[in-house]
Amino acid sequence: MSTVARRPALTPRQLTRTDERLSFVYLERCTVHRDANAITAQDAEGTTHIPSATIGTLLLGPGTRITHQAMSVLGETGAAVCWVGEHGVRYYASGRALSRSSALMEAQARQWANPRSRLAVARKMYRLRFPDEDPAGLTRHELLGREGRRVKDCYRAEAARTGVPWRGRRYTPGDFTSGDAVNQAITAAAQCMYGIAHAVVTSLGCSPALGFVHSGHELSFVLDVADLYKTELGIPLAFDVAAQDEEDVGPRTRRALRDRINETSLLNRCVDDIKRLLLPETAGPSDPGGDRDVVTLQSDHGHQVASGVNHDGPEDYRDGLW
Repeated sequence: MSTVARRPALTPRQLTRTDERLSFVYLERCTVHRDANAITAQDAEGTTHIPSATIGTLLLGPGTRITHQAMSVLGETGAAVCWVGEHGVRYYASGRALSRSSALMEAQARQWANPRSRLAVARKMYRLRFPDEDPAGLTRHELLGREGRRVKDCYRAEAARTGVPWRGRRYTPGDFTSGDAVNQAITAAAQCMYGIAHAVVTSLGCSPALGFVHSGHELSFVLDVADLYKTELGIPLAFDVAAQDEEDVGPRTRRALRDRINETSLLNRCVDDIKRLLLPETAGPSDPGGDRDVVTLQSDHGHQVASGVNHDGPEDYRDGLW
């Protein structure tokens, strides 16, 4: 077996695609280390091996320690790493995921920088969430109002379906247990969806900060993406979990959401949805992705030219990168 120092870096095409990975893995009160190309989680009960290239997001809860070698292999394989609070309901920090192409980030920046196109993307997001409504012509304030009404209607409908009493959305930041069982389940589902959305956004090379509905936060676009599946997936599942039992709502919600995400291939759908939102209508979901490893230089009139070339003079010549 080659040593870590001698092992060549993986190329994008050798990595497991984002939409083929596990949604997320939550660990707490253990030491995370590396064994070849797998990470290990060691606690009092033993050691568990987890193939690093199959992880979408690794959520590190309280009591976890992670080694430099573990972070190294996670960085090589493009897994997102998030440090979270107990029950996975608070976000503290995250590690860098693999992204070598700027195609989607550039498309995102172009759409975001123009107020008209930014509003157009916000309308597309609304249409994805509520396909039975046409948001064409709606202002931002009208979009927010309609979205708020639809979410309230969703809460009431799920309460009626499951028989769970609903007294309104209640969550105190930093105090997970302050809410009733269904509010705890909704919070746990939302936080897990934020981690998943963050993994997909960064894996595709997009900026987590350039949001089209949310604004002013480093994770604005992550919140935008996570909200696409709130009323369809997160809220109904939270009510289902709360209806089953009020004990251990947080862990049971995370496990149920993980299973539902894998059953519905949500990561694959999330990737396609982001590309449809950001790329021109003529481009398909399989167009500019994250497996390109090409650097170009910007020239005039929107043209791009090869990098690693000295462009001074009538004839270009190679001038090795350094």
